[in-house]
Amino acid sequence: MCGIAGLFGYAASAPPVDSEELRRMRERMAARGPDGSGEWYSADRRVGLAHRRLAIIDLTEAAAQPMHDPETGNVIVFNGEIYNYRELRRELRAHGVTFRTQSDTEVLLALYRVHGSDMLPKLRGMFAFALWDARQQGLLLDRDAFGIKPLYYADDGRTLRFASQVKALLAGGGVDTAPDPAGHVGFFLWGHVPDPFTLYSGIRALPAGTALWVARDGERKTLVYFDLALELREPPIAPAPKSAAEAREILRHALLDSVRHHLVADVPVGVFLSSGKDSATVAALAAEAAPGPLEALTLGFHEYAGTVLDETPLAAEVAHRYGLRHQVRWVTRDDFGEALEPLLEAMDQPSIDGVNTYFVARAAREAGWKVALSGLGGDEFFVGYSSFHEVPRAVRALRPFAAVLWLGRAVRSGVSPLLRTAGLSPKWAGVLEYGSDWAGAYLLRRALYMPWELPERFEPGFVREGLERLEALPALRRSVEGLASDRLRVTALEAGWYMRSQLLRDTDWASMAHGLEVRVPLVDVEVVRTVARLCHAGFPPTKRDLGESPRPPLPEAVLARPKTGFSVPVREWLLEGWEGRASRVHVARGLRG
Repeated sequence: MCGIAGLFGYAASAPPVDSEELRRMRERMAARGPDGSGEWYSADRRVGLAHRRLAIIDLTEAAAQPMHDPETGNVIVFNGEIYNYRELRRELRAHGVTFRTQSDTEVLLALYRVHGSDMLPKLRGMFAFALWDARQQGLLLDRDAFGIKPLYYADDGRTLRFASQVKALLAGGGVDTAPDPAGHVGFFLWGHVPDPFTLYSGIRALPAGTALWVARDGERKTLVYFDLALELREPPIAPAPKSAAEAREILRHALLDSVRHHLVADVPVGVFLSSGKDSATVAALAAEAAPGPLEALTLGFHEYAGTVLDETPLAAEVAHRYGLRHQVRWVTRDDFGEALEPLLEAMDQPSIDGVNTYFVARAAREAGWKVALSGLGGDEFFVGYSSFHEVPRAVRALRPFAAVLWLGRAVRSGVSPLLRTAGLSPKWAGVLEYGSDWAGAYLLRRALYMPWELPERFEPGFVREGLERLEALPALRRSVEGLASDRLRVTALEAGWYMRSQLLRDTDWASMAHGLEVRVPLVDVEVVRTVARLCHAGFPPTKRDLGESPRPPLPEAVLARPKTGFSVPVREWLLEGWEGRASRVHVARGLRG
């Protein structure tokens, strides 16, 4: 886990790479890689690559980056982990490839030497990398299937710049920082800036599951090697399970296999443990798969003591059941006050979430951890959100109104002012207009502000341009195209939008602010393919199936516990002493409190 940055002056008129600019970009990401730094420049100074290192696999200096392939002259900078690198290494050795290190970075270089960009579907992990191809004189940028690791780039028509963080590109200078209407409007629409946009016109995110090739003459090629909707629609062909018991065994095997891969490291790996099914399942499977005792960490808040939001009692029960070395870290209002400015500084793009991960990551680093497993992804792939019931129900009930959208618009226009006066969520005004199809119903479920409210926040022309470029409803519709089941449609929406652009991105910046690597075994290509396969076979796995996959299963108190989410009492802390304000900021279903 690291931070990467680089510049490629592909145009003949491009200036030589400015080493000071590259170093500013790299050092802005120092927290991502506290274990070392490096840089490399091509002989003609048209290419510069830089790296900040968090040493997890092969801790020796031989595995430092940028890493050079002596046979080809190719050079790579890499952020993340390739969990199946040992299997890939064995395959390459069988074909005569020799290795100088024990690192997954060198495996990437060797794979590219043998397979070129055809290697991308072979990779199992979370990663973003940039590889300079010395023979073809081009740069390959790549991002993992789910976008777990970020990668941003800027192109001024002569020089391509890239980095793991938006703020690193800003620190380097040389990028267009004019406000991007799509990024700003997108934040108010979703509560995060949706990929591929940022707040800046000159900076874009490389989409998940996508590689970008830029040649010396400026020619570009884009390769999409993983499409979530396609994977859900057409999972790999395999014998269908004949019973629910066989389906549960298939699921258990996939989950245990993923957790085993995510435990691969040359440093100890810990587990974030709440009282929910997702993290408890990951912890239980990790205890089963790990060669020795595992550390587990739970956050506690005195404000939640004695309530359903208190994670600590059930987490302790889970830890005891599976022999985990458990510790609880208590976070107070004073801790939050002291951390607020550093937290906002670490936040790479604006988000209404991520505070919980920031504090648990800080606690893990204080405990000496460098790697932690998280249960993120369980809700999206195992039906953990109310949207799995609410969105299909809305679509079925309101489908007749799809033929008379003008009526929905008229109702929304007339009802909106009345709802505001009554202090109710303005979303109710759009139910007839938006609720009759999957895209609109999901937008109603997840939006922070609805599109018709945005002109109150920006100039109307700015909003209009932002919404046109976002294409929110058409893009949401593409996410569910060809999916036949309600379950898989909502999975595609939640995993492709909320999880990818909010949860995974927040986990990255909030953990890397403390030099901690967070791994997500439930967000794994093989796990998702297994879930899709079981859904198509008529055995859609649920949260209970997830929780019963360890041996022994999770305690019944955890299996029966209703979902509460991993929350932090930020609202209470912020409003402390602000008498009378609490009632004014709460809006039902508006997510604005």
